[in-house]
Parts: sequence; structure tokens; C-alpha cells
Amino acid sequence: MAKNKEPRLPMYAVSVVGLSGTEKEKGNCGVGKSCLCNRYVRPKADDYYPEHTSVLSTIDFGGRVVNNDHFLYWGEVSHRGDDGLDCKIQVVEQTEFIDDQTFLPHRSTNLQPYTKRAAASKLQSAEKLMYICTDQLGLEQDFDQKQMPDGRLNIDGFVLCIDVSKGCNRKFDDQMKIVNSLYSQLAKSKKPIVIAATKCDECVEQYLRDIQTFASHKKNLIVVETSARACVNVDLCFQALIQQIDKTRGKPKIMPYLDAYKIQRQLVATVTDKFEKLIVQTVKDYHTSWKAISNKLKNHPDYEEYIHLEGTRKAKNTFSKHIEQLKQEHIKKRRDDYFSSLPKILNNLLSKLEEIEKLSWTEAQSLLKSRSEFQYWFVVLEHTPWDETEHIDKTNDRRVPFDLLTTAEGEKIYQNHVQHLISEKRRGEMKEKFKKTLERVQFISPGQPWEEVMCFVMEDEAYKYISESDRRDVYSRHQREIVERAKEEFQEMLFEHAELFYDLDLNATPSCDKMSEIHTVLNEEPRYRALQKLAPDRESLLLKHIGFVYHPTKETCLSGQSCVDMKVEQILSNSLVQLDHGRSNLYHNSANIDKINLCLIGREGLAQELANEIRAQSTDDEYTLDGKIYELELLPIEVSPALLLSHSWPSAFKPHGCFCVFSSIESLNFIGDCVGRIRAEFAQSRRDRFLPPLPFILILANQRDGVCKNIPILRHQGQQLANKLQCTFVDLPSGTFPRKFNEFQIKQALRGVLEGLKHNFDVMSPLPSIKDLSETDLRIVMCAMCGDPFSVDLILSPFLESHSCSAGQPGQSNTLILDKIIGDSRKRIQITVLSYHSSIGIRKDELVHGYILVYSAKRKASMAMLRAFLAEVQDVIPVQMVAITDSQADFFENEAIKELMTEGEHIATEITAKFTALYSLSQYHRQTEVFTPFFNEVLEKKNCIESSFMLDISRDGASEGVFPQSPHGHSPAYIYPDSEDDAEAPPPYSPIGDDVQLLPTPSERKCRIDMEGNEYHVLNMPVIDERNHKVPPPVKPKPVLPKHVRKLDPNLLKTIEAGMRSTRRNRTGLGDDLEASDNYAEPVDTLLKSKGFNDVIYAVPDDSQSRAVKMRHPVGVHHGHQEDEENGYDHVSKCQAGRRPSKYKHRSKILFSKTKAYHNRVHSDVSDEETGSEMQKIWKGRGHRGSEEDPLLSPVDPWKGGIDNPAITSDPEQDDRKGKKKKPQKTKESKKQKSKPTKPLYPPTRRNWESNYFGIPLQNLVTPERPIPLFIEKCVDYIERTGLTTEGLYRVCGNKTDQDNIQKQFDQDHSMDLIAMDVAVNAVAGALKAFFADLPDPLIPYSLHPELVEAAKIVDHIERLQVLKEIVRKFPPVNYEVFKYVITHLNRVSQHSRTTLMTADNLSICFWPTLMRPDFENKYTLSTTKLNQSVIESFIQQCQYFFYGGEMVELASAENGPPAHPHSMVEALVPLQLPPPLQPQQIQHPMQPDPLV
Repeated sequence: MAKNKEPRLPMYAVSVVGLSGTEKEKGNCGVGKSCLCNRYVRPKADDYYPEHTSVLSTIDFGGRVVNNDHFLYWGEVSHRGDDGLDCKIQVVEQTEFIDDQTFLPHRSTNLQPYTKRAAASKLQSAEKLMYICTDQLGLEQDFDQKQMPDGRLNIDGFVLCIDVSKGCNRKFDDQMKIVNSLYSQLAKSKKPIVIAATKCDECVEQYLRDIQTFASHKKNLIVVETSARACVNVDLCFQALIQQIDKTRGKPKIMPYLDAYKIQRQLVATVTDKFEKLIVQTVKDYHTSWKAISNKLKNHPDYEEYIHLEGTRKAKNTFSKHIEQLKQEHIKKRRDDYFSSLPKILNNLLSKLEEIEKLSWTEAQSLLKSRSEFQYWFVVLEHTPWDETEHIDKTNDRRVPFDLLTTAEGEKIYQNHVQHLISEKRRGEMKEKFKKTLERVQFISPGQPWEEVMCFVMEDEAYKYISESDRRDVYSRHQREIVERAKEEFQEMLFEHAELFYDLDLNATPSCDKMSEIHTVLNEEPRYRALQKLAPDRESLLLKHIGFVYHPTKETCLSGQSCVDMKVEQILSNSLVQLDHGRSNLYHNSANIDKINLCLIGREGLAQELANEIRAQSTDDEYTLDGKIYELELLPIEVSPALLLSHSWPSAFKPHGCFCVFSSIESLNFIGDCVGRIRAEFAQSRRDRFLPPLPFILILANQRDGVCKNIPILRHQGQQLANKLQCTFVDLPSGTFPRKFNEFQIKQALRGVLEGLKHNFDVMSPLPSIKDLSETDLRIVMCAMCGDPFSVDLILSPFLESHSCSAGQPGQSNTLILDKIIGDSRKRIQITVLSYHSSIGIRKDELVHGYILVYSAKRKASMAMLRAFLAEVQDVIPVQMVAITDSQADFFENEAIKELMTEGEHIATEITAKFTALYSLSQYHRQTEVFTPFFNEVLEKKNCIESSFMLDISRDGASEGVFPQSPHGHSPAYIYPDSEDDAEAPPPYSPIGDDVQLLPTPSERKCRIDMEGNEYHVLNMPVIDERNHKVPPPVKPKPVLPKHVRKLDPNLLKTIEAGMRSTRRNRTGLGDDLEASDNYAEPVDTLLKSKGFNDVIYAVPDDSQSRAVKMRHPVGVHHGHQEDEENGYDHVSKCQAGRRPSKYKHRSKILFSKTKAYHNRVHSDVSDEETGSEMQKIWKGRGHRGSEEDPLLSPVDPWKGGIDNPAITSDPEQDDRKGKKKKPQKTKESKKQKSKPTKPLYPPTRRNWESNYFGIPLQNLVTPERPIPLFIEKCVDYIERTGLTTEGLYRVCGNKTDQDNIQKQFDQDHSMDLIAMDVAVNAVAGALKAFFADLPDPLIPYSLHPELVEAAKIVDHIERLQVLKEIVRKFPPVNYEVFKYVITHLNRVSQHSRTTLMTADNLSICFWPTLMRPDFENKYTLSTTKLNQSVIESFIQQCQYFFYGGEMVELASAENGPPAHPHSMVEALVPLQLPPPLQPQQIQHPMQPDPLV
């Protein structure tokens, strides 16, 4: 033996024996010898075969594996013991193979019975192959072929297998008998034996105990409980046998089956868990194959261990389950995605509740299929269900499989969708209802937080229904609306105060005094105070407005895209190009006209009668006129009421003129409407084809009897309509004739048509080139306000619809040129259309011959802007005022429109300007002829205007470079005038209607109207009446300015104004440097003014330069203007005389008073001494009524009375002078008042009539028998009988006129019956409150106010009421009885708060200022307003306790807790917003309207 040869491992041969034989002997299954050998030799799960047959064919038995032996060679196993010693074990199984033909044991070389043959210790079989499984037999070449070493084996030990399971169709005792016999044979071999209890996973405990008993009777016989299928204790069995063979090895611990099984299962569970986690981590796609994943995991320890223990089959099953799980998760995700998108799809396709509310799910599916977008949202598969088709893998296809809708989940989603629509509909309704609730809550102010409003609407049904987010959303939307509306109203208010902003120099910076004046005036406006909670936004809007006023441009216009400048540019850039293009192709020759097409329009057969008359005077339709024969084609048209124009002429018929005949007022009205329609139709035709305008002839028909009393009226109305339509009127000739129409009338009408055609030819012919295009005869500026509610086309249409209109010079985008025949010659008129802010921008830079000032009669701001502009226009420049509204009916149906139109006409009357109206719904005035009278006047005054302009330029030292040598020099696109013009009277026709003339024409107006409506003669010259003995204040001559000064120095102006103010303050005495006899102003005759005005306005003496001296405040300047024609003066001579033009604001009391009103508001309190004395005046003029009104109401405008009521109130300056004359007396009164308690906010005098009942002490109105004034009793009785169901009682103000009428009626008759008067309950409530406001002293004495405030501060409820009760007993007896009566009444009113919404809290808010009249100028009073209100509230709530000895009323809270129904306070809390404290500069003189002259 070689030395270097390693020692061979010990080799042991083990024979596994057990019951074998035929089925009769062993049953239908074996005892598990083969499985035990298989599990031990090849422990991998994949190599374990649970079935091993012993019934073989002769061929298989003779094969090399069996080799004609009754034993199997399983191979050898390398074994490592616990002690670390290695060995090899060869395993042999002794069995008995059965012939599959005879079912008897096969014959072999060893014919011994099994018991003896199994105990053989030496085995021999040449070339015997290792057994693997039954499939190996006959296919040995397909399996691993290993031969038994040397063809022989020496057995070293035996494993005796005993089956302990139940079944196999054998008895355990029979098995034990054979085992006994077998053991006996084995024992003879002297070899170690180990008993293996097989199939312990199905064991019978008794069998196991019997084996243990059997083994216990044998020496060194070990029993090992095994299970080849569960792989439990298999190795232990053979290990125990090896230890028996080799005693040197350590004895293994024999473990019971159950313990070993638990350990094995734990191991398997651990390995399985690791493998499953490995699969989950590795496999993410359910499309992954097992082959791919097994190759990927081949060397992974967790994978290999699991394959070893459980086998590939189980691993593949685990993998398949995971793959299926992934697939199901994918399907579930897709299904969830489909179901989640289904509500959205239904919202898109079935969004209307009314369509599906009553449909079943099946019907709804049919409806879905009919939608055009069905294919976009759904897919219909050929094979269903969808989750078993390839559609599950189409992840890019988001369409929903339609068969998914047939599931229960789909139907449930549809039902939920229907319910959602119903819920959303209800939610939307509730949100809108809540929105309306908020709209009804009047006290919600812009910028008010939701938390302050929430508690007042919590009981609302809609509030409870919707969520908090919806509430906040609705409230935010409501806030946005009211904030936007408040800002718009605030901006409109700023426009309405145009005079306040436009009395300044542009391109400058507003001074602090100016800003203070602006804030003082605006603070009186409710629209200003409405943005109190948004003060930064309000200030920003104000500064933005001021910035625009100081630096106006069309880019920064506050109206945005509605800026007039932008719109005019757009319209002119489009329209004028079309006009010029069409005019170049136009040719019309009227000189060769020999055929005239006439349209005859009339009612009741008049048109046909006129046609018959014309034909009777013609010969073969040929008519001879003025020596020329014309062919006439007549088209009579009957106008019916149902259809104003019941017949339209054929397209081939092109009329040259229209004869409009009438014989009654009704037919005349129809004619007017008909002409309007025809002109509207022709207006568009002229734009398209550039046709000349159609001449209209108005003909008055004769009556049958030739005598009619209505002829003069018809003649007058016909002439008015002709003037309005700018057409020819043909009157009846003198004398009588039998027919309706006379030959003279027809000839006059034909001449009118021919003259119209000739005029059209003149204006339509190509423009002559005799003048340079840069030259214009007249320069007119038309002004309109941005944002007015009418289209700019309306004011441009009179020019653009004329074929004499052309574009201005290049660069003048807002200018057009009119070429018109004015008088006897053709004139070129330059019309520049600008916004007011562009017109105000620059002054005195260009020559302007006239202004056309346009305003909307629907907008106060428009009129305010016109006033502000017109006030600074020089009075030598003619003005045409144009009011814009929808129709004539607006004047009679809308008071606001009537008021503004009346004001416009009054201003025009005062300054002798022209006034007309344009109607957006009518075509009457959409023609250039509307402005022909104005152009005539401008042309007449042209020389005077240019002379005044040159004179003004020369005086300012700027004669060079301003006015070119030619008066027709070029002017820029924007003309910014400094002054306005002096104009003639309005046109002789009324702008309002045919039958109503608002104001008489100047020729008719030879007298004026005083305050009482009496007419007096108007003189043509200023008259100085010697009977006027009033001595006016002295006037110091105005210093002469150097000619080289162009503008006054601002500091100098301030100095002069300061001196004038000081003069006003000290006008009771004369200055030291002025003698009393020098330069007194001469008073104008009082006949020229209404009553009360003669104390204010004085004629102004001339200074050394013969120029008028203007006194701003102490002496009003009144310019009596006369018509030049009436006075016989020539314009040029007057202008050459050097008359300096004045401003229109000095010729119009409306303009003057409006401009002056703002100054008076801020500067009325000229001294501390005057402040106290003027307070009574202020409150008298204002007619204040306690808490019902704002103490800072603006004065009533002078035109509010309208045309029908010319009554005019006195001038404010007159009241100022009267008050100041009585200053010594008032000083005494003020001294007396110093000893009295706090000055009340609401002064006692609020009436404008004398009363012997109201405003006198309370004790003078009562008697011991009647402790309550009769007026209070009547009011309370009326209110309690009729008003306890009136919402907002005592909060909603009644009509002030009704309140005054009630008191006046009571003054005259104490027995009046309020029910018979049929007055509103709110008016009676207001009169009752006014009664207390008029008392000299408040009902609650001032002396008790501090005690009441201190009592209100007491925290304890009972103690507070007790103290208040003691204070009430201190009231004067008269006051106590009246206070008790009033509080009892208010308590009864509060008991009806469900209907009136007036709780005790709300009533106290309304009544405490009336009953206590606190001084809001006192800071202490302002800090105690809530306490004063709570005192009155306690009196109302505890009325029985205070006055009738009752018990205290238990309230919801001891401290005036909220009412039972918070929603009842929604509208009742409006008075919570108390008026702000009055500052001294806010107290102003009452602005009574100036008289109209």
C-alpha cells in the first residue's frame, strides 16, 4: 500500500427489511421500505417518489436494475455524524417482487423464503444497477447508471420497517407475526438492528405502543418513529444504526415523531416564507414565466433551500399563485379605475337630471349609447367578460368596457349619480337661497368679515343645509359682488362730484387743503362711507381718480375700453375711409332730371286721394312745373296702426322724395313714426351705396267742409314736426276749396323735392379744390363723457351719415370735416370729438368757435361733468347742449331722466345756449341738419369769437406763434378749450315731444318767473333801481396785470384769495385803506332776480381799465346777457371795444351754485364766534329728524321741481347774511346756553313752518287730566292698530313729506283722523320720532345721563335694574309719564318681533338717540353709545318691572342675550351703524337751491 494514499472512509452496508410478498400477505400497499430508502439516499424533494411498485413483468425483473434478484441496490450515501466522523453507507432494500402475470413471486437464484432471504448478510449480483424509481425499469439508459460495487455486499446492519398506519387492508397483528419471524432470522446474523416505525404521519397510537413494547423485550433494540413523506427522523434512523455498528460514534438522541415533526415544519415554514418573499420581490409582472424566474433564482440560497425541502412542483405552484394574484390585482386596479372614472363620465354624458331622473339603469345605458361621445368614453368588446380578454393588457386604452356597466357596482354608481344630481340641485338651490338671504340682510357692508355676519343667519334653512365651505364660498361671492358694486358706485359718485375735482389746474399736485376739502365733501356721501371697512381700497380709488383728473390720458381713462377717445378713433378710422372711397365713385346730375319717383304716405285713403289729384292735374303722367315737363311715377302707401309701414316699394322703385299727408293729430303721429322707419332703412342703404338722403314733404290736407276748428292746431303741430324732421311743410292756402288738396300745394311740394335733389347734388358733387385742405372756416369741439350708456355711433351719426363728411388732417384721428352750405356759401367745418377729460386737459391753446356738449339723461355723473366743463367756458363761445336718452317717452315715465333733461334745458336757458335731444331708438335726429341752427349761430359770432381770442392772447402777452396769420390755420387733433361760448336760444321745436314744449323759445319768453310762479317782464339791459336802498359791501378795484404775464402766479392767487376771505370775515367794518364812499357795487334791480336773491348778487363796477371786477364770495357777480340782435349792437364792435369775456358759471345760477356749494361746505365756519351762531341756521335749513336721516344731507338741487313746478327757494348766501346781521343777539343766546347741560346733537328746530304745538316744552302740552300729549296718543294708537305687522317698524323711514303733512294737519286740527288720512304707518312712526326730536330738551333729561351710564356698567343684572328703577323715579313728573307711555308702547311692539323683526334690542338702537339726544361731538358720548342703547333696551324689556310693579323678566341671558330667533335680527340691525362724529369743518351752511331765471 502506498504511503501517500489517503485512508479510505469506512463503508457500511445497511439492509432495509420489512413485510413483503403478495397482496394477500402484505395488503394493498407496502410498509414504506422504498420510501424510507428513497428519502434517505436522495433527500431532495424533487428526487422523492412516493410510489414504488413490487409487481413487475418478467422483463423488468430480469433487467439490470432488478437483475433477477429480490433486493434493490439504492446506492451509497456520504454520512457525517454529529461527532464529525465521515462514512459511507450503502443501502439495500430486501423485498419480494411479484409477477404481473401469475401474481406469484418471481423465481430467482435464491429460492429461500423472504424471512430467511432478507436476513442474509452477504449479497451478490453481478452488474446490478442502482435503483432510482419505477420509471427507470426498462429505460435504464435514460437514468443515471451506477453499478453495485464489485457486484457484492456484506451487510453490517438491518433496519426493520414496521408500518404503524391504519389501513392497507391488513391487520397489525398479522404484520407483527411476520415481523417476529423476521426479527428472529435477523437476530441470528448477530448484526445490529434498528426498528423504523414508518408512516408515523398517519400512525395509530396503539400500534406505536405495541412496537415500543415489542422492542422493550429485546436487547438493544431501538425504535425510531419516522415518516418518509414528511421527511421526519429518516436520517436519525440510519444514524442510530451506524452508531450501533460503530460503537465509537456518539449515540444520537432519539426524538419522538411529534417533536421532530414540529421542528421540520418550522424549518419548512421558514424556508417557504423566505421563498415567497423572494418571489414577491422578484416577480412584479404577471406575464413573467416560471422558466425565466427559475433561471434567474437558480443560485439564490432561499430558492435552493426551498427547492430542496419542498420541490420544484410546490415552488411552481407558489409562483403561479403569485402570478394569479398579480393578475387579479391588475384587474382589480383597472376595475377600480373604471368605476372611479364612471361618475365623471356620467357627469359628462348624463348631466341633466330631468333626462335621467325617472330612467332605469338599462334605459340609461341605451341613452348612453345614443350620445355622440359614447365611443370616446366606452368600448364594446366582442368577447365578455372584459377581464378574460386581452383588453386587460391594453393599459393605454382608458375607455371603460361597456359590459362593466351590467354589474351591480355599475348600477350602484348610476344610482349614486342620480342621487348626486338631486343633491347638487338641492345644494345649488340652497346656496342661491342663502345668497338671497344675504342680499336681504341690508347691514352687510363691503369688507365685513363672515364671522360678524354668521350669527345673524344661523337660523336660516339654507344656512343649516349647506356646508361651512359652501357658506363661506357664497358669502365670498356676495362680498365680491357688493364690493364691486360699491366700488363702481364710489367711482360714479366721484364723477358726480366733477365740480369738486375739475376746479383745479391740471398737470399739478393737489394741495393738502384740496385733499382735506375733497374728504370733507365726500364724507357726507353714503357711497363714500359704504367702503369704510375697505378704507385702503377707497383711498386707492380716490387717489387713482385724482391722478387721472390731474393727468388725464385715454390710456389711463377710468372707463377703460369705454373711453370716448378710443371709440371715436375706431369709428372714424373705419367709417371715414369707406365714405371717402364711396364718394369718389359717386356721380349724380340733378340738372338732367326729367322723371320723378314719388312715394305718397298717408292714412285713411289720403295717399290714394293725393295720387288721384296729382294724376288729375297731369297729362299722361306728365306734370308741368315752372315751364318744365316732368314724368311722375307715384307709389301710394297706406299706413295702418298694426303695421306702420304696411307696404314697401319694389326694389326697382327708387323714390326721389316722399309726400307725407295728414289730416288729424293721430295721422300726424303715424306719419312721424313712418318717417323714422323709412329714414332708418335708408340710413343703412346710404352707408352701403352712398345714396343721397331722401327729401320729405309734409302736406296738410283740407277738410271736406272746408271749415275746421282743428286747422290751427294741425298747422302748428305740423310745423313743429317739420322743424323736428328738418323737412318742408306745405300749409293750406288761404281761401276755401272743395277738394282735400290744392294745385298750389302739389306744386309747392314738387318744388320742395326738386330743391332737395339740388341740395343733394351740391353736397354730393366732388369737393372743389378752391381751398387748401388745411383751411377750415369753423372749428367745433364735441364733448362726451366716457362710460355713458349710449353708443358713440349715435352722436357721430349726424355727421357720418352725411355725404359731406370727410376725414380730418393726418394725425387728427378724432377729427372729421363737414363741407356744408351755411347761408349762401359753402363752409368747411372741422368737428373734433373728444372726451370731457381730453377737452379739459389744455386751455387757451387753440381757437374754438363752438362747443357741442353731450350728456346722458340717464346719468347724473354725465351732467356733473358737463357742468364742470361748461362753468369754465368763456361766454362768447356758442354752446349746443345735447341730451341723450332712449325715447321721448322716457321724459314722462322716468323722473330721474326728466330731472336731468329739465336741468339741461334750464342751464341752456340761463346761458342762452341751444338745447336738443337725441333718441337712441329713433332716427329723427340722426342727420346733420340737427346742428344747422347751431352752425349758423357760430358763423354769425365767428368774428366776435376770434376777436375775443386775439384780445385774450394779446393781454396774456402770447400773441406770437399761437394764432396763425390765416384764421383757418391748422389745428391739432385735440382742441382743449379754456372757455365756452355765448349761444342763441334753443331750436323752436321741443326736444321732448310734438305736443309738449318744455320751455318757451326766446322769442316767446318775454318774461321770467319768480318764486311764486308769477311772470315779470325781462329788461334787455341791466337796470339799477333807485328803490333798492341796500348798501352793498365796498369793492376794491382789481389791480391791472402786466401785459407780459401769461398766467397768474399761484402764490399770488392764494394771497388774493386769502385777502378776500379776510374781507369776508370782517365785512362788518371797512378796511383802513378803503374809504366808505369808494367803489361801492351797484345792486342789480331786484326785478331781475327771484325773491331773496337781491341781497346777494350785485352789479359789479368797472375798474380803471373798464373791465368787470369779479367778487368771489361776498359779492356775487350777475351778468345780465342780452341778445345782440335785440340790443342792436354789432358783435365786432362789441368785441373791438375790448370786453373781456366772462365764464358761463357767472351767467348760470345752477352752474354758479354747484361750483360754490363745495366751497361753502368746507369754509362756512369762518370763525369760532360764527360757528356757534350759525348752528341753528344749519339745522333749520336741513330739516333734520333725529336718527332717521344723515345729518349731512346734500342740498336739494334747484331743478328738482321740474318744469311744471317753477317754485324756487332762496339763495344760501342770503341766509348767511341774515344770520350774520343777527350775530349780537345770537351771541347772547349762546351765552345763555353755556349754563345748560350738554349741547344736543339733534337741535330742536327741524321744521320750516311756524307751529304752536311742535317744538315747545313738554309741560305746555299736557294737563293733569291728560298727562300724555294728544299727538303722541294718536300716533301710538294708529301704529298699534295698523302697524304691528309692518316689517322694520321705526327702522324704515317714512316719506318726509307725509310726516310734515301729518304735523301740519295736526297743527290746524287736533281732532284729525290718521286712519281717514290713509298715510303709511312708517310716516306716522317718523312723525312720532320727529315730535321728540323737536322738543327743546330731550325726554330723558341730560342731568340723568351720567347716572344712567354708570348704572349700565353694573355687572350684576338685578342690581343694575334696581339702580335704573331709582333713576327713573328722578324723572320730572311730565317726562316720567310720557316716558312710561312710550316705553310701554315699545314693549308691545317688541312682542310682535316675529313679524316686525323689531326686537327690544333693535328698537333701542332706533330710539335711544331720539330720547336722549346725545352730543356726538363729545368723545365721552361716543364711548358710551352702547351703554346708552343697553339702558333703553332694559327699559323696554323690563317695562312691567320699572313702571307697573311687576317681576323682572327672565331673559335668555342676564346680559341681554340673543333673541330666540337670531334670524329676526337680520334686517333690524341696520341702525347699528351710527353716524360718525361731526367735526367742526363738516358742519356747513344749508345749501338752498338758487333761483332759475
